[in-house]
Formats: sequence, C-alpha cells, structure tokens
Amino acid sequence: MNAALKSWVDECAALCKPAKIEWCDGSDAENTRLINEMTASGVLSKLNDAYPNSYLHRSNPNDVARTEHLTFICTPSKDDAGPNNYWKSPEDGRAQMLPLYDGCMAGRTMYVVPYLMGPVGSPSSKVGVEITDSPYVVVNMRIMTRMGDVALRQLGHSSDFVKGLHSLGDLSPDRRFIMHFPEEKLIWSIGSGYGGNALLGKKCFALRIASTQAREEGWFAEHMLIVGIENPQGETTYVAAAFPSACGKTNLAMLVPPASQKGWKVWTVGDDIAWMRVGPDGRLWAINPEAGFFGVAPGTGSKTNPNAMASLKKNSIFTNVAVTKDGMPWWEGIDGEVPETLTDWKGQPWAKGSTEKAAHPNARFTAPAAQCPSISPKWEDPQGVPISAIIFGGRRARTAPLVYQARDWNHGVYVGASVASETTAAQTGAVGVVRRDPMAMLPFCGYNMGDYFAHWLRMGGRMKHAPKIFHVNWFRQNAAGKFVWPGFGENLRVLRWVIDRCNGGDAAVESAIGHLPAPGAVDMSGLDLDDATRADLFNVDAGEWKAEAENVAEFFAKFGSRLPAEMERQRLDLLARLG
Repeated sequence: MNAALKSWVDECAALCKPAKIEWCDGSDAENTRLINEMTASGVLSKLNDAYPNSYLHRSNPNDVARTEHLTFICTPSKDDAGPNNYWKSPEDGRAQMLPLYDGCMAGRTMYVVPYLMGPVGSPSSKVGVEITDSPYVVVNMRIMTRMGDVALRQLGHSSDFVKGLHSLGDLSPDRRFIMHFPEEKLIWSIGSGYGGNALLGKKCFALRIASTQAREEGWFAEHMLIVGIENPQGETTYVAAAFPSACGKTNLAMLVPPASQKGWKVWTVGDDIAWMRVGPDGRLWAINPEAGFFGVAPGTGSKTNPNAMASLKKNSIFTNVAVTKDGMPWWEGIDGEVPETLTDWKGQPWAKGSTEKAAHPNARFTAPAAQCPSISPKWEDPQGVPISAIIFGGRRARTAPLVYQARDWNHGVYVGASVASETTAAQTGAVGVVRRDPMAMLPFCGYNMGDYFAHWLRMGGRMKHAPKIFHVNWFRQNAAGKFVWPGFGENLRVLRWVIDRCNGGDAAVESAIGHLPAPGAVDMSGLDLDDATRADLFNVDAGEWKAEAENVAEFFAKFGSRLPAEMERQRLDLLARLG
C-alpha cells in the first residue's frame, strides 16, 4: 500500500464521512457490478441492443455543462492566476469548501479511483487519484483513462500523484464549486455530476493542473487534437491542432479522406488534449493522455463525423440525449428522419415540431478511443509521436484566409496568442463579436496567460527542430454570407500543403501576415469554386488586419506587465509589414 495515498484517503474519509470505502481496480467485474447497481436504481437506463453494453444517463437539469464562473484557481497571488481565471486564495478556497465537504458522503459509498493519464509505461504519463461518491463518475473514468490497478502499479510507492476530491453534494448551483490548488497538485469539486466538473482527469488535471506542471518541468499540456496524415507512399506526418469550440476540432481529429484524395489516410491519435515534450532528437513528441472520447452528441452524424458515429456504437455512455420508443439514443443531427415522438433529455414526452430541443445541446457520449476506426497504431506508443506542425484555427467570416504559415516560432506564438472566433446568432444573439481564445486554452490554462505566452517563447529555444506553426479558417464567407470552402474531408487538401511545407516544399508566397500558399499549391481540382472565389480564400485585406492588430492590443493589455515584450514586438512588426 502506498503510504501517501492511504494517508490522503483516510483524511478525505474523516472529512466526508462515507458509509463505506471502495478501492476501484478497473476490472470488468467491477464495472459490470456498478452498471447493474446504477441500472437498478435508475441512474442509468440500458439502451437498445443495437448499442451493445451502452447506457443512458440523465443528469440534474441544473447540471448540464462546465461552470466556468464557479471554477477557481487558488494561488497565493491573484496575478499568478491571471485575468484569464477566477481566483481565490488557498485559504479562502479551503474555507469555502471544507464546510461543504463535512459529512457530504454520509450514507454513500466513497470510491477511490486511481487512474493513469497517458500510455502505460510512458515517461510522459502521470498518475491521478479521484475520490468520488458517484458511481457514474467511476464508470466514465474507466472509459476516459487507464483506471484501477494499472495506475497503482505505475505509481508504486511514489507520492507524486494529482489528488482529486469530488462529491455530488446536493447538486445545488449555490453550493457548486471546482477549486484547483496548483502548488499542491490538488483538485476539489462539489455540487456537480457533469463530466467537465466531475471527471477530474479531464480539463481539471489534464489541462489546468498539468499546464502548471508543464511550465515548471519544461513541456506542453495543450487543448489540442493529434492526427497522423499518411501519404500514398506510406509516410506519416503528425500534426497537433487547437481550435476553440464550434470550429471543427473533433471532425478534423477523425477526418475521413474524400474520394478526391485517393491513397491518403488520416490516423487519430487524440481528439482533445496533447501532452508534448522535447525528445533527445530535438523534436517535439506528443502523447494523448486520455483513453476515451467525451464528445458532444448534437450535430454528430455519419455525414459530419462517420468515425465518431462508429466509435460510440458499443460500450458507451450517453448523457442527456433523447431516446426513441425502442430505446435508441437520438439527438439533433443524428442520421435518419426525425421520429414523430421521443423521450427528451429530461425524460419527458417530446413530439416532432416541438420548439424545444429533444437532446440537450451539450449532450455527450463517452466512448473508448480504441473503438474509433481511424485510431492510430501509434496512439498508445509510450514514446508518443513526433509533431511536425502545430495548427491554430478560428471561425472568421472574412479576416483570416483559408491557411497561412507563421514566419518563425515567435511569430507562431503570436499567431496562437491572437486566435479568435466570431460568435454566431445561435450562440449569443449577436453575430460577429470577436472572442479571443489563445491556443484555445483561455478557459483551461491554470495560470496567468501572460506567463503562458512566455513559456511558449522559451520552449521554442529548447527545440532543435521545432514544429512549423500554421493558422486555418474553414469558415470564410462571401459577401452574401455563404461559406465558400466545403470543409470536412476536403480540409485534407489544406493539410497536404501544411505537410509539404513541413517537408521542405517551397510552394509559398510571402505576405504581411505570413506565408500563403503559392497559386495552385492547394489542390482545388473538382471543387465547385470559380477563380474569384479561389483568390478570395487567400485574400489579405490590410485594413481588416490593422483593425485586428488593434483588437489584439486591447486583449493583450489585460495581462499588463506579465505580457512578454516579444508579443508586443510581434504585433508592431505585423503593423509595420501592413504599411
């Protein structure tokens, strides 16, 4: 028995006062027993046998998404947390949480869930232990991580593990908090059963705590997908990419090459998080710390993401989706006709034509990554995969061209730091509001983003062969407001240019914002695009980019003296190139 772990479990038990304690081993027998218990109590419902070993969960209607305004970074100095985080001092965080934890598990089972983030035996992997009173959390953590005895074996007698204490509490939004204590590698969560708030290996550990560890230890913990792109000659190039929400991240992670791209293959290494370290060869090597997909169901179908649909066909848990009368999961955007009647995500009758959504817009599926048809043969390689390119992207109607390459590493950091998307009417009721989301990490960086930019700049100097950095925009529109790029699988055409640039190709022209594809360098054969549209996809309007640079200045000003001088220098250099 690990003495440090046992001591901490005893401490949590004394505080939370559970009826009993159960150490989870991650076995099939344990998983089956927990599922049977939850099915008997109504926490889970078995789905149609067309989805073998798959279940539906309905969460409390007030507990359906991440609660960022209730998520805090607890550091001695507010500046260390930065303007990108909600902050409390460690003393205030403890004072707020301890009364809520006192006796919170009375009459319940306390589950001790050891889990491994990353492939077994990888030097990049790390161990966490989550204590929870939710069996739903346990079975989800078994899908999302390497959970149980395998984690304890990797931990051994070490005290180096991330501690997470979670309780459903009474599910009251007034008593719902997620506190991170980076200096102690500790996460406290209460009052929520929703994935991002309750599956503490997800955003809490793998990004907020891990990003602080990465800064201290000299690596990256990033909100990035990882894919391998194999050419017809059998050569695979690995790419990491960061996109804010609603920008096609999951679709790119599981991209299916269209018929026009004969002989090309795309391999999924990870769909959400990348941990990246500099290898002995001076290259950046990445692992996916997760073992499953925690995907948004609405909008997912065979047309948008066939590999995701195949991944969730068995051994999966669906949260807050609707169900058909014969027990099939259903959501807006799934294949087929809309049924006349459904049972909605709240368990209420729903009829076709209703103004209410049948599935919650943030309904989720938890599915094993190994079930993905495009899963890479390297996805569990302990060494990871070598990253040749880092791609940032946003949703922009005009300003950003289809693709461009940063001039060098420092310029690439500026490109990533200035990533933005424009809101849609569906999101806010106002179209075109620019929201900055640097490296798609704004809600997930566990410390001041000014320091985060400085960490990125430092890391560039540690790599002999740093990845090249690119920016893409699949969402450019014409004057009529119509998307001009087909997107989805056709995005592989753009990725081929990215790979060519990584491998020494010279098909690029210089512009004020960076390197653009040379005319004809992005294969557009067979696409219904006239010459004017093809040219417009790569148009750089100096006036728009000057306004962009001023908007970036306003965003950077939030970080005050913590903003590296190099970031402002890059911005001024851009303005100078724009004339």
